[in-house]
Amino acid sequence: MSPVGGLKIAGNSLPRRYRLLLGAVFFVASPVTALAQSTDDQELAAIKTEMRMLEGRLQAIEQRRHPSTASRAARATSSRASAPGRRAEQKIETARIGTPPRSATGTPAGYPSPPAAGGIVPVSTTGFTSGSATQGNTVLPALAAPAPVHQTPPPLFQWLGNQRNEAHRTSIDLSSSSPLAITQTEVDHLPPIFQIGNLTVRLGGFIDFSNIWRSSNMTSGPATAWNNFPYANSPNHGLSEERFSAQLSRFSTLLEANPTKSVRLQAYVETDFGGSGGTTNSVQINGYTPRLRQGYFTFTQKDWGLHVLMGQAWSLTTNYAKGVIPRQEQLPAVTDNNQIPGITFTRVPQIRIAKDWDRKYWLALSIEDPQATVGFSDALSSGGTLPASYGRLAGPRVYYANAGGVLLNPNTQYSYNPAPDIVLKTAVDTSFGHYEVFGLARWFRGLVQPAGENHTHKSTQFGGGVGAGMTVPLGTDKLQLTGNVLAGQGVGRYGPSLIPDTTFDHNGNPSPIPEIMGSLGLVGHPARSVLLYTYGGVESAGRRTYLGADGIQHGYGATDLNLSGCEYEFGTCSAQTRTLASLTTGGWWHFLDGHYGSVMGGLQYTYIRKFAFKGNDGADHAVDPTTYGHTVYVTFRYYPFQQ
Repeated sequence: MSPVGGLKIAGNSLPRRYRLLLGAVFFVASPVTALAQSTDDQELAAIKTEMRMLEGRLQAIEQRRHPSTASRAARATSSRASAPGRRAEQKIETARIGTPPRSATGTPAGYPSPPAAGGIVPVSTTGFTSGSATQGNTVLPALAAPAPVHQTPPPLFQWLGNQRNEAHRTSIDLSSSSPLAITQTEVDHLPPIFQIGNLTVRLGGFIDFSNIWRSSNMTSGPATAWNNFPYANSPNHGLSEERFSAQLSRFSTLLEANPTKSVRLQAYVETDFGGSGGTTNSVQINGYTPRLRQGYFTFTQKDWGLHVLMGQAWSLTTNYAKGVIPRQEQLPAVTDNNQIPGITFTRVPQIRIAKDWDRKYWLALSIEDPQATVGFSDALSSGGTLPASYGRLAGPRVYYANAGGVLLNPNTQYSYNPAPDIVLKTAVDTSFGHYEVFGLARWFRGLVQPAGENHTHKSTQFGGGVGAGMTVPLGTDKLQLTGNVLAGQGVGRYGPSLIPDTTFDHNGNPSPIPEIMGSLGLVGHPARSVLLYTYGGVESAGRRTYLGADGIQHGYGATDLNLSGCEYEFGTCSAQTRTLASLTTGGWWHFLDGHYGSVMGGLQYTYIRKFAFKGNDGADHAVDPTTYGHTVYVTFRYYPFQQ
């Protein structure tokens, strides 16, 4: 005899009405148990779906960072992840269908005690499956079949940020010769912040505060116009300048989709506050405006080694640290937004197609937006008349630029452009460095109205040059040597000093100016959080002149100008730049790092020397104008996304 509900059970002596009541209790309890199990199954299915989705993202990141080992790592990760999942699933199922918890008497809780020998308790099986389990002679209700697992598609908007209690890590890497956290925003190495459908979104950038000091007053923000350091005739020469600025604060957004394992689509936008409006000033609100630094779309087909870029980005003429793909440029790790004299760069709209072989050998073609700068020994604007050449009574009138129209700056002159600039580059990445060579083709156009005629004709001239670059480790990964060079005619636009691209010959035709520019840098890493650098750079121009009817040279690089006024204050000085040379040294210290971002401090010093083409003092004595300048930057940057 066993106690059940205070009644004595002996054989079939339980009254019929109690047996019916007991059967009804089991009938009602069975759906409740099935419902609880169904809820657990749905929760388990959701957890498994989330785990698979996170594992897929992890494999995608590993494939981008380490293509050669990604497949092995993915298989190992999948194996490790599936084993605990199976064990956890087995434990869950065991908890559900294993031996139920027992009462003090040893009877499974919620079930009647087994009858005495030979006794049978008839229980209705309504609502139970044919696979009901039995314990002794007692029929137990079977568990409901697990609900079918439906993979829920990822939500339209999902937060993917790190939790505060995760193990700390930082994405700032100062070990390269051109750390992306300094030269750009290193957004590629940051985790996605959120997801829109199948598109992941990464945010990058920093808040920049710079203290700028210059030995001569140039009334410039955090970008030094190297060719504008004044000669001694200017009151600003030797008048120091002190300025605070936050204009270099920079923000970027990287959107990425991977339709297949071999196809990657990216869109990148980068902006800072280097623009200024018509009412911008530094008196009260310092309302400097955002400007577009970069904005482009890329398509990558990994199996083919194909890379396509469309939009505004660093020119293909820029030196690269690896390959020829965007956000891998070899830029000096300096604060000054105008880099240093001697490097080659522009940021312009372009269409670029590149091919790689095993990501070791690269070939790229870029078609880029053209613009040209003009220099002349006499004051000359578009539509002006050139001095007559020797043997002529009058010179031609030349047109070469117009003021900006719709959606362009009306205060800026835009040159006539017959064709885009074309860059063809090949590069190789080896265990002992990155090396590249490229060719640049340019075309210059002007309108010429010959003297005494009432019509114009077009004149188009060809220019361009060849260049090379390298990034080489010097026996250790803690010391690197970088360098670049570009030589040609009409390539001044590609240097930070902006030596003019062209001048005019005696017939009014554009005449590309011969130029050469180059830089060499040494980058060291004495500690993981410290970067030190030293760069030297030079830009130099040749002569393009004609002899005028007045017996004086005209064009660019004239050597018979009266330059005596360059040596005393308020004198008249029309010196033309021949060479700029600079020496820059500095460093960065990553001194704060945590779950709320990172902070770095930087110090940069630059010495600049400017040499003009020789002239005379009006008394047949040679004059060789030169000037110099110093700049010092003290910078602090807060990186909220580098956590």
